[in-house]
Amino acid sequence: MFRLTPVVQNLLIINIGIFILQSIMPAVTEWFALYNVTTPYFKPYQLFTYMFTHGGFMHLFFNMLMFVFAGPIIEDFWGSKRFIMFYTLCGVGAGIFNILINVFFGVGDFSVMIGASGAVYGVVTAFGILFPDTRLSLLFLPISFKAKYLVMVLGAIAIFSGLRPSAGDTTAHMAHLGGIVVAIVIIQIWRRR
Repeated sequence: MFRLTPVVQNLLIINIGIFILQSIMPAVTEWFALYNVTTPYFKPYQLFTYMFTHGGFMHLFFNMLMFVFAGPIIEDFWGSKRFIMFYTLCGVGAGIFNILINVFFGVGDFSVMIGASGAVYGVVTAFGILFPDTRLSLLFLPISFKAKYLVMVLGAIAIFSGLRPSAGDTTAHMAHLGGIVVAIVIIQIWRRR
C-alpha cells in the first residue's frame, strides 16, 4: 500500500477537480491549455495552467498513477517545499522545452498542449536518479527492473516517438523528454549546492 504525502494529495485533488470542471465547462480546457507561441492564443500563464488539464480519463489516470507511485517517496526525501518547487519547475520547463524544440527544430509540432506528463516524468526521473537500484515491477506483467532503467526507457520512447510520430498521434513526446531533461538539470544543480 502507498500513502499520500500532503503535496501529492493536494495535486491529485486539484488535477481530479479540474478534470471534473473540464467535463462540466469545456471552456476550462481552452483557458488552461498551452497554445503554441506561433498562435495568437498563447499566454505566458498557460505554461503553468496546462499541467492541470487532461485530455480524457485514461490520460489523467496514468499520469496520476505514476505520480502517486513516485511522488510521496520524493516528497518525503526532499520535503514538501522543495518537492512542489521541483514539480512546478519540471512542468513549466517541459512546456518551454517542447516549444523550443518545435520552434527551433520543427520537432513535436503542436497547436495546443495539456497534461501533467512533463511534471510527472520529472518526478519519476528524480526517483530513478535518487533511488537507481530500487527494483520495480509492472502492474500486470511479472517483470522486475531497476528504477534507473525505467528513466532510460521513458527517455528513449519520448525521443523515438517525438522524432517519428505516428499518424494521428497528439501526444507531446518532447514535453515528456523535457520533463526528464529539466529534472536531471535541477538535480545536478541541487547536488552541487
